[in-house]
Amino acid sequence: MSRISDTRIRTREAAAQLVAAGRPAHELTVDLIYAEIRQGSRTTINDELKLWKDEQTRNDALAAALPPAVANAMLSVWALAIEQGERVFAQRGDELEAEATAAITHAGKLETANAELQAEVRTVRGQLDDQQSRLAKALADHAQAQTGRDAALRLAEAAAAERDAVRAQSEQALHDVRSAHLRELEALRAAHGEHETALRAEVDQATARLEGVQKRVMLQTEEARDAQRRAEAALSKTRQRNEQLVADIQRISAEAAEHRRFADRHEKQFASVMDEARDLRRERDALAQQAALLQGQLKARSEAAPVRTYRRSRSDI
Repeated sequence: MSRISDTRIRTREAAAQLVAAGRPAHELTVDLIYAEIRQGSRTTINDELKLWKDEQTRNDALAAALPPAVANAMLSVWALAIEQGERVFAQRGDELEAEATAAITHAGKLETANAELQAEVRTVRGQLDDQQSRLAKALADHAQAQTGRDAALRLAEAAAAERDAVRAQSEQALHDVRSAHLRELEALRAAHGEHETALRAEVDQATARLEGVQKRVMLQTEEARDAQRRAEAALSKTRQRNEQLVADIQRISAEAAEHRRFADRHEKQFASVMDEARDLRRERDALAQQAALLQGQLKARSEAAPVRTYRRSRSDI
């Protein structure tokens, strides 16, 4: 936006310098102007040169119809109005482009943070699955070693049921966090698209208004003053839009903080699951000790039985 405006301004300056150097205005061409400024497209230079020639023709007619002092004063006001309008438009266009770039950069950072959060969730879920697999193996070994004991079987079944409950709770928590995060990400993307569309629409509207102002300024000085007032009104609206953008950015920051709180809650849930897994391992070790004690008692009884039989036989003899 600012590059096109700069090309138009330099086209007018180069034309004025060539006329001041003695070249007639009607002999100026696009090639002569481009050789002076070395920038912009030839189409833009051609359009602005035509507008400038028309202005010069009107200025000459106005100077011939009015007293020299009045004509010079009106031409000075006209030139100042055009210069001010172009300056305000170029400055505001640069500000809008900078704001749009900042908004896009912020949205990219949010997407990066979302990707990192999803990676952490996947890592935690993998660790949880690994812990559950090891817990399942430990319970299976314990159940196989204690198949002859009804009490051990009931404990193993209770541990398996508790494990399934823990796993269901963990999977549900992961699903809830992921769904909420995806919804918030879609909302952020939609809001960013709406902001970008609105910014582009405002830039296009500002461009159209400026071109209309430039054409009306070339007709009469009063229209140039009206154009300046409209430019000020457009600047006020743009400032209001900037305040709205700041509010939107603050809202997006609050949503990002909410994402972090979701992640913290998930970490606490994972810590609870780890504590429950440690409790299950302690219960498994206690059961294993009880099984070993029972096996020792059975072995002692089985060894003691032949001795009693042998003593009974000796006493009969």
